[in-house]
Amino acid sequence: MSLNLKNFIKQVDLRNPNEPEFLQAVTEVIEDLIPYVNEHRPDLIDLKILERMVEPERIVSFRVAWTDDQNQIQVNRGYRVQMNSAIGPYKGGLRFAPDVNLSILKFLAFEQVFKNSLTSLPIGGGKGGSDFDPKGKSDHEIMRFCQSFMTELQRHIGSETDVPAGDIGVGGREIGFLFGQYKRLQNNFSGVLTGKGTAWGGSYIRPEATGYGLLYFVQCILDYNNEKIEGKTVCISGAGNVAFYAAEKAIQMGAKVITLSNSQGTIFDKEGFSLDKLNYLGTLGRDLGKYTKKYSSASYHAKENPWQFPCDIALPCATQNEINEADAKRLVKNGCKIVAEGANMPSSAEAIKVYLQAKIHFGPGKAANAGGVAVSGLEMSQNAIGQQWAREKVDHRLKLIMENIHKTCVRYGKEPNGYINYLKGANVGGFIKVAEAMKAQGVV
Repeated sequence: MSLNLKNFIKQVDLRNPNEPEFLQAVTEVIEDLIPYVNEHRPDLIDLKILERMVEPERIVSFRVAWTDDQNQIQVNRGYRVQMNSAIGPYKGGLRFAPDVNLSILKFLAFEQVFKNSLTSLPIGGGKGGSDFDPKGKSDHEIMRFCQSFMTELQRHIGSETDVPAGDIGVGGREIGFLFGQYKRLQNNFSGVLTGKGTAWGGSYIRPEATGYGLLYFVQCILDYNNEKIEGKTVCISGAGNVAFYAAEKAIQMGAKVITLSNSQGTIFDKEGFSLDKLNYLGTLGRDLGKYTKKYSSASYHAKENPWQFPCDIALPCATQNEINEADAKRLVKNGCKIVAEGANMPSSAEAIKVYLQAKIHFGPGKAANAGGVAVSGLEMSQNAIGQQWAREKVDHRLKLIMENIHKTCVRYGKEPNGYINYLKGANVGGFIKVAEAMKAQGVV
């Protein structure tokens, strides 16, 4: 008996209609896993491991009613997708953005299962959020929304059950409001959320972790190919935490970062950003165009992405499907050798095919951006033992985790011609641990 790829994807599509992001994420993984299972692990077929992995263990959907500053009642929708707890409590961020829907959260939760497994930490996969848009809201409005959101969510989470973190639209401010409400309702100070402030249970370098970890993974790719990052030209998309700290670490490591962007446009600095320039850019909010008034070496490209500029390394750190097939072809044509994803699924399926056909080094998000959840897992460990580790210790642990993820990708992704298919390596490497745990725990 063997699994048929087309039939499997067709069944997932039929069971999850109108969920394109989730289907895209499943397809990307299953295309590697079904051949692997058929050849190496036929014992998993009758156990329906793959069929169970694409079905969330639990989905919670709830109303979030709150009052704005004009005393008008607003209503949003909240979600928590608890995807897989085979290797530990559910772990994954909360996203507050107007485009949040069940398809996006299911794709993120599914990816999170493999990402968390790759870290080798005992954490399962989940994701949650709301269609609430924090942009333009006052601190008091955000606090009231977060308190209403947590009033329902607190029924479904716990330090040994489900430990959410931040994501797009959920930073330190939101985590603080959410944690305060949980503590008030539960009368319990526990590590139920990660991304907390360092004064109240948080871990050092958690804000930096995804961006730093991304560069540590890129460094592993370069080391494996006997290359150095010094002097390499880097294009980065995004202007949030991940993009900012990826740029910071790249500059510290000697690379030349030439772009950052947001949904309004891209800043291109032909001389490259310095740390001082980067700090100034961080003061501009969403109006990145102001940067050009201070630095004549820069130009602002409204409504354009960074992928038109020649680079050695591309780091998409904004949102899903931001690089399409045409962008990928442009990157390859312009000499890009590494694409490593700081965001979750920022490359379309067509773009990934371009990378693989061109044999460039492609670090998928589940491997390359796992640094954030890795340090979240380390925060859980610190909370469990009532300690706070020094910044240097956390950073060292993060480097080791990213190095081990790279080794896993090489182990399972090396092809006969020597090319490392990091996507295949991450998919298979992340799958094995979860599959073994599911097999051992029976039909649940």
